[in-house]
Amino acid sequence: MDILKSLAKELENETVTTRKMLSIIPNDKYDWQPHPKSMTIRRLATHIADIGNWFQLAVEDDELDFATTTHKEPEINNTTELLAYFEESFANGKAALENAALEQLDELWTMRNGDQVYFTNFKAEVIRASFCQITHHRAQLGVYLRLLDIPIPSSYGPSADEMEMQMEAVEA
Repeated sequence: MDILKSLAKELENETVTTRKMLSIIPNDKYDWQPHPKSMTIRRLATHIADIGNWFQLAVEDDELDFATTTHKEPEINNTTELLAYFEESFANGKAALENAALEQLDELWTMRNGDQVYFTNFKAEVIRASFCQITHHRAQLGVYLRLLDIPIPSSYGPSADEMEMQMEAVEA
């Protein structure tokens, strides 16, 4: 399997796990945040749903300049809107990976805000970092939901909530 097919498959796998996490956000909790310095659930979940687009940005563009970009996250108000945006974003990312040429991964990509350059990395590194962003922010969301006493679905193995339900079923 070549690296681009492998990355597309990995994105497909992460999509399944991320979808489960986003789908359990209660509509009445979008403005909740665990701390004044923390993002709201709305902001965090919208960012997670948008990360699929970052794969497309990394493959198809040479930079992201926050001062001039037309890429903007939408205002999300409920889980139905969130999941629709997520599906669109991750489909964009997967299609970009599937249609990319291997040589593109060796091209440089820059994140900036006007003259302020945050970093310049190879596109392959930006794509890998985007996977890390999915996992990182999905874990943050898991903590938010745990603090709200919402049972957490599995990620890379059963969650504590699923294991508890299995134990209860065995004991019954």
